[in-house]
Amino acid sequence: MLLPITFLILQLSLLSHGVEVKRTIPGSNGSYGSEHREHLYIVNKEIAPDGYQRSTVLAGTTPDGGSFPGPLISGQKGDRFIINVTDLLTDPTMDRSTSIHWHGLFQKTTNYADGVAFVSQCPIAPNHSFIYDFSVPDQAGTFWYYGDGLRGPLVIYDPQDPHRGLYDVDDESTIITLADWFHQTSLQLLAALVAPAADATLINGKGRYAGGPNTPLEVINVVQGRRYRFRLISMSFDAFHGFSIDGHNLTIIEVDGVNTQPLTVTFIEMYPAQRYSFVLNACQKIDNYRIRALPSSGVGALNYTNGVNSGILRYKGAPDEEPTTSEPPSSEVIVFHESDLHPLENPGAPGKPYPGGADLVLNLSLGFNASTVQFLVNNVPFVPPKVPVLLQILSGAQHAQDLLPNGSVYTLPPNKVIEVNLFGDNVPGGPHPFHLHAFDVVRTSENSSYNFVNPIRRDTTPVALGNQTTIRFVTDNAGPWFFHCHIDLHLDLGLAIVFAEDTRDTKKDDPVPADWKELCPIYDSLSPSQLP
Repeated sequence: MLLPITFLILQLSLLSHGVEVKRTIPGSNGSYGSEHREHLYIVNKEIAPDGYQRSTVLAGTTPDGGSFPGPLISGQKGDRFIINVTDLLTDPTMDRSTSIHWHGLFQKTTNYADGVAFVSQCPIAPNHSFIYDFSVPDQAGTFWYYGDGLRGPLVIYDPQDPHRGLYDVDDESTIITLADWFHQTSLQLLAALVAPAADATLINGKGRYAGGPNTPLEVINVVQGRRYRFRLISMSFDAFHGFSIDGHNLTIIEVDGVNTQPLTVTFIEMYPAQRYSFVLNACQKIDNYRIRALPSSGVGALNYTNGVNSGILRYKGAPDEEPTTSEPPSSEVIVFHESDLHPLENPGAPGKPYPGGADLVLNLSLGFNASTVQFLVNNVPFVPPKVPVLLQILSGAQHAQDLLPNGSVYTLPPNKVIEVNLFGDNVPGGPHPFHLHAFDVVRTSENSSYNFVNPIRRDTTPVALGNQTTIRFVTDNAGPWFFHCHIDLHLDLGLAIVFAEDTRDTKKDDPVPADWKELCPIYDSLSPSQLP
């Protein structure tokens, strides 16, 4: 028995220290990837990113660590990730159970690792661990991971990036995260049942609030004459942001993990959960330039007074001081509409090139019930079931009428083209950024016409009050997938459904590990005092 025990100890040691272990794993294109082992500890910790100290939920690589944003997880196209997540949460004013969603990754054959509580798993209970094991055979780009409170960047690099000739630098220093920051906890915000107003905007975890101290702003360093691929990630709870960098154009080359035809702009509107890669040519004079991220809502006036809602782009050789640069006049601002974006590779929506030209058309009307304070999809609010949808399917339920929550699970046949029309006629509080893994936006919320030839392909798109958004996708990925508004309060109040693809073959296509089967019994055994 000595050899197996020694091997187990070695494996546990590797998991604990985030060691990368090389192993050949065939990818779908015949290439081979690496195996990445990481250990994330989910902890409570007091931090003051804008000068106001409060308790938070953070991810870190050690039990006494934790940062906002969390540590970068990265690899290459074709790699496998084995990530051990340990829940060390103790603060009774917050959720103490957790799960982690790997936003944008397809999780084909690993639906159990998608990390959506009560859809693909039961939460991880305090003082317990769970291993997420998944591969990315066909994806590269900019992603992120998150649970309640914690957020972190996730980047999959492509050694054969078709845009590689457009930039010189693409590394951890060129990741930019945007977040709205609150001086209350998420449970306090959700309990208030009103649209929250952020106290600050954080850029890479740094920011200031109106009337607060002059805390350090994020400084992004560049060298004159070099070209940088910046990976912009919205980790926002509620607000969307208008992003720009004084004096510089931004050439978009990737959207939500999809390479796009280059599009040069000066302003990017970022909805929660969206990502953009853009190339910045550091061709201006040596100086400090303001990075701007103006939120759609917040406490006090929405401006840049005293450095709020901003960061610093600093050229090598520039003085260590804050920028005095100005925004360009409105006549020089280059904005874009979502319909201006087009995929670089394999353009074209599935199905026939006209509205309704799909195997199955779903009309989803978004609404709000003021008396119950709930958002609705086809008059039904999403209420998390006690048993995860995946477990229900694995236990034999295959039809929508048999799956909970009642009226919120839509079963979809395999290998069919699905067209979803989202109608925002009766839903306040928008635009509402809806998320599902990979779809073509054949009608954007800001456009009344359709594009079936080269529509943008992404995983998060908005629908506004009084508007319609239409998406298409193919049901080639068995399992239950969450389709929801990415404004956290709206999700908590029911603005979501589940698409259950190919329920008949889910058990065969998505085998679950033994420790997944233990999540629900452990979680269900928690006492009321261990729950918020």
